[in-house]
Amino acid sequence: MAMSAASSHVNALQSKHAGLEARLRDEMARPAPDSAAVQALKRQKLKLKEEIERC
Repeated sequence: MAMSAASSHVNALQSKHAGLEARLRDEMARPAPDSAAVQALKRQKLKLKEEIERC
């Protein structure tokens, strides 16, 4: 993969990770957070973080 393509891919992954973080923060701020949703968001964030680290 070309350097600029790899860089834009990492940037896209980081953007998705930030979006998941915002959704997680919103869910946790609710009076009764949905624990299943919280766990799903955390799993998605972890997968993205691992993919970012591999790049």
